[in-house]
Amino acid sequence: MNPLQASQLLTDEYSAKILLATYKRKISAQEISARYGIPIAACYRKIRVLEEASLIECVDRVLTQKGKRKNLYTSKLRNAYIFFESGRLRARFQLITGVVKDFGGDWTGVDVLEE
Repeated sequence: MNPLQASQLLTDEYSAKILLATYKRKISAQEISARYGIPIAACYRKIRVLEEASLIECVDRVLTQKGKRKNLYTSKLRNAYIFFESGRLRARFQLITGVVKDFGGDWTGVDVLEE
C-alpha cells in the first residue's frame, strides 16, 4: 500500500466512520450501518478493506435472537498521521499492539505528482 492509499483509509467518509465506531468498543456491521447511515453493503466492503489493512479486527461472534451469528469488530488503530512535506506524502499508523506501519517506503515518502 502506498501513502496515498493509506491516507485514503482515514479520509474516506465510510472508513472514518467505521474507525470511529469501533474505537475502544465492539460493534457489529449492522449497528455501524444503522447508527452512522452507511449502506450495509458498503459497510461490509469497507470493513473488509480495513481488516486487510489490519486497522480493525473481528473480536467476537455473537448469536442474535433470530439464531444468526454476527461479527463484532474493534479498531486496532491507536494513532494515525498523514504528512505532506516538500511535495511528498507519507502516512504512519500506530496500532494498539505497538506495531508502527509506515507508508512511503523508507519513510522518505513518495512523490504524489510527476515532476
